[in-house]
Amino acid sequence: MTGLEKILKHIEDEATATAETVLLEAKCKAEEITATAQAEGIKKREEIMGRSKVDVQACLSRAESSALLQEKKLILVAKQQIISAVIDKSKETLLKMPKTEYSDVIIKMVDKYALDQPGQILFSRADKERLIEQFQDTLQSTILRKKIAKLILSEDTRDIDGGFVLIYGDVEINCSFDALFFAARESLQDKVCKVLFD
Repeated sequence: MTGLEKILKHIEDEATATAETVLLEAKCKAEEITATAQAEGIKKREEIMGRSKVDVQACLSRAESSALLQEKKLILVAKQQIISAVIDKSKETLLKMPKTEYSDVIIKMVDKYALDQPGQILFSRADKERLIEQFQDTLQSTILRKKIAKLILSEDTRDIDGGFVLIYGDVEINCSFDALFFAARESLQDKVCKVLFD
């Protein structure tokens, strides 16, 4: 082997050794990078899974809250329907009373709502027919007892279910059952609610 061949062989051996060292270092570095990446991947996956569990729990919690709110709304609507039905039934019971009892209710209402001045009282057509014959006399004795000016039973009628309308000049006082129940509806709802649901 000549001197030149020896030099070339030496350079080649050194290059091979250097290449093997570089390859070994690169392989170690690649394994280190891979291990770090895998560890980071596992960490990220656990973080994502943890956040997902929190997100799922929050979503379930919101869904449960929404369902409870919806349930409360449905219960409230049902209660309001029941209360309205009870109030409507009460009004219907008044309208279906026998003549004498109905007249007594009307007299008590006149005693409560009539003013101390001359006026007229108007009924529905049906009520004019169902009131007892002595109603005018009973009405006047109630008014006199209260020292209220005379109320005249009007020939006119009003389109109301029950009760009456008082007229004093240009002023009308609507004492129909519809108007009275409407005015007292909130108070009636509270009372019915206490009776039914407390």
